Amino acid sequence: MGLKSMSGKEFSRLDVLLDVEAGRLAIDDACDLMGLRRRQVFRLLAAFRKQGAAGLISKRRGRPSNNRLPDEVRQLAMSIVRERYSDFGPTLACEKLANLHDCPVSRETLRKWMMEDGLWLDRRRRLPSVHQPRLRRDRVGELIQIDGSKHYWFESRGPECTLLAFIDDATSRIMHAAFLHSESAFDYLRETRAYLLKHGRPTAFYSDKHAVFRVSKRDAAGGTGMTQFGRALDELNIDIMCANTPSAKGRIERAFGTLQDRLIKEMRLAEICSMEDGNKFLVGFIADHNARFGKPPFDERDAHRALQGDIILDDVFAWKEERTVTNSLTLQYDKVTFILEPTAVTRPLARKRVQVIDYPDGRFAIRHQGLDLPFRTFDRIRHVDQAAIVENKRLGAVLAFIAERQQERDQNRSQKAPRRQGQVDRHMFKSG
Repeated sequence: MGLKSMSGKEFSRLDVLLDVEAGRLAIDDACDLMGLRRRQVFRLLAAFRKQGAAGLISKRRGRPSNNRLPDEVRQLAMSIVRERYSDFGPTLACEKLANLHDCPVSRETLRKWMMEDGLWLDRRRRLPSVHQPRLRRDRVGELIQIDGSKHYWFESRGPECTLLAFIDDATSRIMHAAFLHSESAFDYLRETRAYLLKHGRPTAFYSDKHAVFRVSKRDAAGGTGMTQFGRALDELNIDIMCANTPSAKGRIERAFGTLQDRLIKEMRLAEICSMEDGNKFLVGFIADHNARFGKPPFDERDAHRALQGDIILDDVFAWKEERTVTNSLTLQYDKVTFILEPTAVTRPLARKRVQVIDYPDGRFAIRHQGLDLPFRTFDRIRHVDQAAIVENKRLGAVLAFIAERQQERDQNRSQKAPRRQGQVDRHMFKSG
């Protein structure tokens, strides 16, 4: 005689029926205790008298459900998942099966099938996550988390690049994002300008301790104690705070985790291979992402402020440094010699400080007391020094630039001249 298992409900019914058989309990009381009608109680009592406790066990135990999908549907769905979505999560794979393959399967059913086939692990088999609780901000625009993620966003179809993202702390919405070659100060200045034109001025930005956002050297002898990015925000009356640990800015860290899963796979399906196409694709993806994962704010009032009318954003988001004019009306900036045109305005500026404004689009301006000074450059050709110090996060952009220059030189060389391996075109590049 084999062993048979009973559920907790079946055991409780057995206790009630034993009391009924012993005369300690009336049928009406048994109905109340088991939550059944008299007819059902008499049916269970007859089965108990005939088969004992085994008569109370459900006859459907071990048999497939009447609502079970046919095996053909399971085979079709899993064959598609193995072929195209083997690294997708159950939720995203379920969406693609329904939208692209007309194979509607519930998310939990697909999750069960993927676990049975070894394509997904349930939560009990994963390492537990440690979460530091922190309440969201109340309004949109109170705190914007900003960061970049360097990754192979286009997999093997394109180069490694950086995705720069702005995440609202109150709603977890992606407010702005862009694919860039690197995570440099100019990139942050340019994309922050685009964010402000679209949404207005937030109360504060929240970032990591990257050198773009804070001065790493303590007790610096010179300077204002601000980076170029901090100086731009200060001119716009926007605060910036730096997180001490990555987990402190968990909203954007988790967002990048989601993007490195969903965004990469969506671009794979759309056959996106370049940053230009990726930035166009981001527009629709962000709208869908925010509709799916965005949270409603506690307070519907928008904390963004309008831009000041007298502010020129091109000047705010430019790189600004001061230089001393020599007696010959020249000054040095970024290994380029600037020569001021000798006029009645520039001649008295010898040995005085002027401001050099380096715009992200490559333009320059030299300014003194709000007046732009006429100038010319001694040498417009910029070379890369063989031993130049290049910031790590800009190395990819520098190498891409060098390769482009080498290709131009190879095309412009005489076909009769001997080719030398390893010769690098010297072009000055700003180190950081």
